[in-house]
Amino acid sequence: MKVAVLGASPKADRYANIALHRLQDAGHEAIGVNPALPDLGGFPCVAAIGDLPDGVDTVTVYLGGARSQELADQILIYGFRRAIFNPGAENPELERTLSDAGVEVLEGCTLVMLSTRQF
Repeated sequence: MKVAVLGASPKADRYANIALHRLQDAGHEAIGVNPALPDLGGFPCVAAIGDLPDGVDTVTVYLGGARSQELADQILIYGFRRAIFNPGAENPELERTLSDAGVEVLEGCTLVMLSTRQF
C-alpha cells in the first residue's frame, strides 16, 4: 500500500522519520510530504500533496492542527481512503470534514498500529 507521511522529517529521532522506516519494513511504499525537503535519505519526498503519485491509499499526519488545517483542501482533493492523525496532530475540524467526505479517519499512532498489525 502507498502511504503519504505528512510532515516527514530527515531527523532520525522524529516519529515521522521512524514511521517512514517502519512502513517500509512492513512492506508499504512510504512517501514523505515536506515542502522543504527534496530527499529523505532514500525515501521519496514531494513538496506538496498534489505532487503525490496516483494511488496513495493513506495519509498519516504528523503536523499540528493549525498546519494541517492550511492543507485541508489539498488533503480533501487528493482523495485518500484513510487519514491517520497521530498523537499531537489531532485536528477535529479537518477530521470531521474528511469523515463527512467518506474518508476513514483515525486518531491513533501509526507506529503502534504497525507494531500491533492493526495498520
